[in-house]
Amino acid sequence: MDTLNESITQEDRKFMQLACDLAYENIDKGGGPFGAVIVKDGNILSTGTNTVTIDNDPTAHAEVNAIRNACQQTANFKLEGCTVYTSCEPCPMCLSALYWAGVKKIYYGNTQLDARKINFDDNFIYEEIAKPQISRSIPCIHMIDTDAIRAFEKWEAKTDKTEY
Repeated sequence: MDTLNESITQEDRKFMQLACDLAYENIDKGGGPFGAVIVKDGNILSTGTNTVTIDNDPTAHAEVNAIRNACQQTANFKLEGCTVYTSCEPCPMCLSALYWAGVKKIYYGNTQLDARKINFDDNFIYEEIAKPQISRSIPCIHMIDTDAIRAFEKWEAKTDKTEY
């Protein structure tokens, strides 16, 4: 057993079981087989399930929904000190969102390889990110000489902004 697994507590197992139960039950509601729980100081702040097909929202993954719920609950866009329990290893979008939210730890059940076996394969995204923008399957084209920098200049000069 590796060092990280040795530190898993019964409380961690309880929260992971909840994430797994949410994922399992979500299938009967028309959602995907993914669930997430966000915990702070031993208390559940929020839960989320995958509602991509229910909401017709490709960003409505369990972790993103749980982040949205937790941030509304705490009236804060940062989730510092929070731990996330998710039924599956976060996809690139969810992992990025969890980093942006500032969580301290992520526990997951199924791996990305397990997800790939049931046709939830995010490997192509990792491959796309590594390619030059112009070579991606959705080309990303930098338009120079636009007015876009004006908003950045205004932001940089703003003295009462909330940094994030």
